[in-house]
Amino acid sequence: MAFLIHSPLEQFEVTSLLAFNAPVLGYINISLTNLGLYTIITVYLTLAFHFVASNGKQLIPSRWSIALESSFASLHGLVKAQIGAANEVYLPFIYSLFFFVLFANLSGNIPYSFTVMTSMIVTLGLSVMIFFGVTLLGLSRHKLHFFTFFVPAGCPVLLPLLVPIEIISYLARAVSLGVRLFANMVAGHTLLKILSGFLAPMFTGGVIMAVVTLVPFAVFVALIGLEIAVSFIQAYVFCILTASYLKDAIDLH
Repeated sequence: MAFLIHSPLEQFEVTSLLAFNAPVLGYINISLTNLGLYTIITVYLTLAFHFVASNGKQLIPSRWSIALESSFASLHGLVKAQIGAANEVYLPFIYSLFFFVLFANLSGNIPYSFTVMTSMIVTLGLSVMIFFGVTLLGLSRHKLHFFTFFVPAGCPVLLPLLVPIEIISYLARAVSLGVRLFANMVAGHTLLKILSGFLAPMFTGGVIMAVVTLVPFAVFVALIGLEIAVSFIQAYVFCILTASYLKDAIDLH
């Protein structure tokens, strides 16, 4: 039962790959971690996809071009439906956010790789920065009138109770957006790690055991496909919620 020794959570540990120590200005440690490396890889994967998908001067679009155009049309429709046609200036932000989260999720499905979105510092960092950005946008557009967002209409008697609830609900956005993405990615990868830990020794336990293991292995392959689908879904949901928060800051409802 040696295959149970390793924890399925080890795959989420941030480790140093390269480190440089210099006794300058006290003590400086510069290191490249697996998190930093795969964040850089995610950025270059996103750029590479757009480079490959650029159709150039060809009349007939490639499959990559069709995929990119379809993605752009979907995100454009999302922004138009959520924020409105007059606020399509936020489309580049939603577009960049979607592809960064998407490729970060997809690259994590490669064996022995690291999933960037299973790091709480990344998901919470994104959600907190989005929260502050949306709040500053609302304050800059509406000034003090922005605080009417926390005052529900039609129930003056319950205002002392409802206003604190609305404020807490609004502040929770800074955490809930990132935790949702983090939890979904961690849960899926943890499940796959546990199942793979059971399947590996079963395949080497004899011919009969290997044949019997084909059934749970088929389930394992199906779960991999589901995890790939979750990578797309979570990126899209993250952008939908971000667009919804932008709408609230712009329209105050």
